[in-house]
Amino acid sequence: MNNERPLAKGEPKDRDMNRDPLSGAPGSHPVGTGVGAAAGGIAAGAAVGTAAGPVGTLVGAAIGAVAGGLAGKGIAELVDPTAEDAYWRQNYSSRPYYDAAWSYDDYSPAYQHAYNNYDSYRGKSFDEVEPQLARDWDSARGNSRLTWDRAKDATRDSWDRLSNAVERAVPGDSDRDGR
Repeated sequence: MNNERPLAKGEPKDRDMNRDPLSGAPGSHPVGTGVGAAAGGIAAGAAVGTAAGPVGTLVGAAIGAVAGGLAGKGIAELVDPTAEDAYWRQNYSSRPYYDAAWSYDDYSPAYQHAYNNYDSYRGKSFDEVEPQLARDWDSARGNSRLTWDRAKDATRDSWDRLSNAVERAVPGDSDRDGR
């Protein structure tokens, strides 16, 4: 079953490529870029501001925002919703929590719940954020028939996949799982 809506008249065929609004390049991730820019700007601004005073803080914030934005975009690039959907669509029925009573349309919002929230809780393990994800499940589930008790394992599975991708791209134990 294809869940994509048909193209509107004049809509480009590559609408799902996350095109950058300025350059038109595929792979734009404004949330990740924005989060990275804010974090980078604050960190660099504080570091430079300590050494150079208020003017240095402003200059440091601007430089840090650019560098942080690029870092944030780099992390966000790891989360390609189209690729994640394709992966889970192909693999969900082989997962240990799979139950034939539920379709991919039931599991898909659980996978999305992880990758839609991963950047907000970056660096935290699933166990640390599970209470917040559980609290938000009813508003995130859409038409899924899964309760949180059934969706939790699929969300954890997606979270762990993202966490492992980040750790392969950015050295270190970002989720503190010892791997």
